[in-house]
Amino acid sequence: MHLKKRLTAAAAILAMTAALLFIGFPEAGDTEGTEGFTPLSAGKETIYFWYSDENMTNFLNSAAVSFGEKENVRVIPVLASDSEYLEALNQASVSSDQVPDAYLVSHDSLEKAYLAGLAEMVQDPENICNETNFPPAALSAVSYQGKLVAYPLFFETSALVYNETYLAEWASQTAMKELLNAGELDENPEDTDGIAVDEEQLAVLTEQYYGEAVPETIDDILNFADTFDVPLGAEGVMKWDVSDIFYNYWLVGNYMIVGGDSGDDPQKVDINNPQTIQCLEVYKALNQFFSMEADTVAYESVVEEFCQGKYVFTIGTTDVVKRLEEAEAEGSLGFAYGIAKLPHVSEELLSRTMSVTTAVAVNGYSGHRELANRFASYLAGEYASSLYDMTGKVASSLNTEKDNALLQVFKTEYAGSVPLPKMLETGNYWLQLEGLFSRVWNGADVTALVQELGDQIAAQVNAGRQ
Repeated sequence: MHLKKRLTAAAAILAMTAALLFIGFPEAGDTEGTEGFTPLSAGKETIYFWYSDENMTNFLNSAAVSFGEKENVRVIPVLASDSEYLEALNQASVSSDQVPDAYLVSHDSLEKAYLAGLAEMVQDPENICNETNFPPAALSAVSYQGKLVAYPLFFETSALVYNETYLAEWASQTAMKELLNAGELDENPEDTDGIAVDEEQLAVLTEQYYGEAVPETIDDILNFADTFDVPLGAEGVMKWDVSDIFYNYWLVGNYMIVGGDSGDDPQKVDINNPQTIQCLEVYKALNQFFSMEADTVAYESVVEEFCQGKYVFTIGTTDVVKRLEEAEAEGSLGFAYGIAKLPHVSEELLSRTMSVTTAVAVNGYSGHRELANRFASYLAGEYASSLYDMTGKVASSLNTEKDNALLQVFKTEYAGSVPLPKMLETGNYWLQLEGLFSRVWNGADVTALVQELGDQIAAQVNAGRQ
């Protein structure tokens, strides 16, 4: 571990917390989520659990009560501001009498947290952090320099969403066209026996094409676009949020390497390579087929238009499952739908999605680290089965949502995804890459942009290691 990197992490936190000396921190008695405190619980071993997403409040309160009753302890959730979250947590750790014992954190902040002493190696008393319980991407996300420094709780990644009704129409159209072109189907048959035979042939061929309808490569999508007679009410074949790198990264994810699978290895940085350039050239060409202005496209509106039946395909994150289920239950969805893995760029060029994992870290400053580890393990393991119903977030655990086929597709994508890098030196990688994709979409030179990004990231990483 480089001394300069540790000092950089400490300096980054201390420099930004000086102002916090004058404003104080959330106190358990003044903060949402303190229902666990009662006169009867006085004297019990107590831990404070920090988080910054208000949508997690009910889940964490419920988990705190359940765990507290099970272990005869007290867990107090503390909702903190997400502004300078780690800096506030650090300051509370060194100056408050209510030290955050454990907390939720995005995995890409784990290097910063670990080097500052805010995350320690998991004790893992129940041996929960293994490939029996979590997919490779989850364990990579919570690893730093070969050490597990947090428990994976939930994730976000992307997948292909499709209108299954339109796929069935395409299969029927394609089968009809093939029989007509082969002269095996009379457009205006008068022989009822002939119709029966033709209908049987048509049904067999339609079923065959339907089985091939979900695209496995981008070429399959383009072929679909060339051959599908878009029905009334539909506006096109595919639309997605090209302004957000989260919905674009899959095109280069298998070849644009920053930090390796765990996103923490400065020796594994490979951006400027032929495969990345080829993938981006394909992305650039897609603008000719699915003309969209990046500055006028937003994820929420794209999903809404998909739900209205305006497009055959889109790219969604895990939230799209609940959106579709709710629309279907309300009766506002006029079609069947499905979710599939994102297609490969081509038969030769593979795709790979990016993922972000929200993890439970145990604070190295805690005086109750053993109990904090037990609660972290409880959240990520036993209690994770309640997560989706209470928050809409999909647990990293392999043992949840087994009866939801659509969420299992996202879990499959997640398992093979590449976690967002966690190196301090690549903290602006996300924004830099988003800018690159935007310029490529608008027709800029791919080779020059990839070389520029490669040089920038290499310079940042090298500077951090000196």
